[in-house]
Amino acid sequence: MECPHIHSNVCLTVDPSRFPNGIPSSWCCNVCRSNKSPWVCLTCLLVHCGRYVSGHAKKHFEENQVPCNSQRTCEKQEKVHHSVCMDCSNYSLYCYRCDDFVVNDTKLGQVQKVREHLQSLEKSSLMGDRQRKRKNLENLAFPSKVFKDDGLSLALCATGLRNLGNTCFMNAILQSLRSLVEELRKTLCSLWQGNQTAFSPDSLFYAIWKIMPSFRGYQQQDAHEFMRYLLDHLHRELQGNHNGVPSSASSPDHVRLPPTAGKCCINGITTVVTSIFGGILQNEVNCLICGTESRKFDPFLDLSLDIPSQFRQKKSKDQEPGPTCTLSDCLRSFTDLEELDDAELYMCHKCIKRQKSTKKFWIQKLPKVLCLHLKRFHWTAFLRNKVDTYVEFPLHSLDMRAFLLEPEKSLPGSCLYDLVAVVVHHGSGVGSGHYTAYGCHEGRWYHFNDSTVTVSSEDTVRKAKAYILFYVERPAKAGAA
Repeated sequence: MECPHIHSNVCLTVDPSRFPNGIPSSWCCNVCRSNKSPWVCLTCLLVHCGRYVSGHAKKHFEENQVPCNSQRTCEKQEKVHHSVCMDCSNYSLYCYRCDDFVVNDTKLGQVQKVREHLQSLEKSSLMGDRQRKRKNLENLAFPSKVFKDDGLSLALCATGLRNLGNTCFMNAILQSLRSLVEELRKTLCSLWQGNQTAFSPDSLFYAIWKIMPSFRGYQQQDAHEFMRYLLDHLHRELQGNHNGVPSSASSPDHVRLPPTAGKCCINGITTVVTSIFGGILQNEVNCLICGTESRKFDPFLDLSLDIPSQFRQKKSKDQEPGPTCTLSDCLRSFTDLEELDDAELYMCHKCIKRQKSTKKFWIQKLPKVLCLHLKRFHWTAFLRNKVDTYVEFPLHSLDMRAFLLEPEKSLPGSCLYDLVAVVVHHGSGVGSGHYTAYGCHEGRWYHFNDSTVTVSSEDTVRKAKAYILFYVERPAKAGAA
């Protein structure tokens, strides 16, 4: 939300001498000396512990409220309340008068100046620590891009993303995508520079707040829902204007598809989003009464796959373990012929009434990047349950030919995909838990857990209970006939 109290509660100048020494994320509370969740008052620049520790930042605000005994006192109270604080770990802004996190700034941009100063202090301290670690590594003859910490191999060539308050759903998606427009471009470009321990995607986060209201606030969100919103918005933005050229202009990046495929692409115009993630489904519906067949084409940016019900049953301790659910099982379940239930009766144009029918999906066109979403959350009468079933998935050579409408038209050796990223949800519910991501870069796997990036292995990735899988099309071999 936008806060009306910022202009009267944020100090006019950023005086470095008024800030404590050391790393901002480790500053100590002025009262209890706790270094957990330090918040700095943007009126007086005093540091107190935040709302999830002992709440001294809130007490500081309450102590600065003066009872209105006169008109002059009320006017003075209206001017300054010490109500606006910044989290020194993720640089988010909170107003105690609004009782919410806020996204706006003063006309002079004082909030951003404070944020940039804290970031520079954090960066300089971490870079010094990083240099010391690098020096130790050289002395220990470790590989230059990896070092051990508490049994994990930390990746010095990769950069994590700070959690801005239950934003792991966003971080996991961003760390998986690595392509795409301005704030997103800045964020993604920083992920493999390896020149800092963690990057704070605050500018992108606040931009997302403005364009996607449903993701405002600091509650946990669904990573798949966020990914779809993000890709859809980027696609619309690129359609509307590309480097100052309207979408109606002739441009290589805005190509009209042939008549047979044009209506299958969103608005008939391709963008970098649809050229990377865009595929086409053929949806066949058959009336079981008169046999009339209806076909239509549906564009997709990802496929949402059910985990077949036979694999969702929880086994008792005495039962023998059943067969393992595979990604192919989920894909077959998605494309298999199914009879629609009474709630989905098909409007047959020949019978001129709703009739029982069957439905089947075929993939008419595969994308360059195949995004597969496993539907792990299901609504019951009162709550949303998580399907915790392990689904086995290949890291290499996922063959999609069996699910194509016309597999005979594809080249030998084509339709093969290799895994490049996996998003995992840890926990039991969609509104809680935590998201992390595995990503492959230059043949090596990494585990992205917000600001921490560790080197992983193929065996570890295989054992993950995937929520979203990203596969990249393997180039067809030259000369294949």
